[in-house]
Amino acid sequence: MSAPASSSSLPAATFARTVLGSGPGLALAHGAGSSAVGTYGPILDGLAARHTVVGVDYPGSGHTPRSAGPLSLDDLADQLVAAAVAEGLETFAVSGYSLGGPVAVRAAVRHPERVTALVLTATFAHHDQRLALALPIWRELAGSDDRDLLARFLTMMAVGADALEAMPAEQLGQAVGFTAAGIAEGTPEHAELASRIDVRDDLARVAAPTLVISTTQDWFTSTRLHRALADGIPGARLAELRTGHLPMVERPAEWQDLITDFLAEHGDR
Repeated sequence: MSAPASSSSLPAATFARTVLGSGPGLALAHGAGSSAVGTYGPILDGLAARHTVVGVDYPGSGHTPRSAGPLSLDDLADQLVAAAVAEGLETFAVSGYSLGGPVAVRAAVRHPERVTALVLTATFAHHDQRLALALPIWRELAGSDDRDLLARFLTMMAVGADALEAMPAEQLGQAVGFTAAGIAEGTPEHAELASRIDVRDDLARVAAPTLVISTTQDWFTSTRLHRALADGIPGARLAELRTGHLPMVERPAEWQDLITDFLAEHGDR
């Protein structure tokens, strides 16, 4: 369990970041192997239409240099908060996707005076057996030179059954190529951190209103993990989205609406 951190102990904001829009603050915590733009790109403009959006890139993502050692969940959470504060946001909601979910939870627990609401999508508090099996494969493939094989693995695991079966062969090949081109160089460190994450003891300490979005065709993070997350956070709401692990690709408009509608009700202050 991590100890709370005061705002006075925030580090300098050193991670590269994306800043868009105006209005109430919204910090974005992205998924493993991606970046703020890679995760939220299809809905960034929609989010920025109502919010000042601040998204950081973890080490080895976007323009943040790769780490020479293992990543720390506390460091990622503190850097997310530090970036939002550096952009003039005193308080803000946090949206966390996949690996970004535990980052968001830890940010809310370490900086409760800053975080007004949480939206957690396709994420987990601690891995289950399926995720425990998938993460070392992902890490090993990411550390190899075979980007095509890694992209095929990620496409198989991340795309929901409905979307995958609807793809003609040519489109499926394009999806694999697009995935291969977007893999962050820090993916091995991201996957290694995901294998160590356990924020289950943090959940009861989350005071911010929380929405958990369950991606119901998800092979990376199961609906069981989504429900456990919602059950562990006091008063959390659970919503379902019929996608695999990639709502930004499969149903971006619906994902955006779930986020913005919840924040309009709870977090836009």
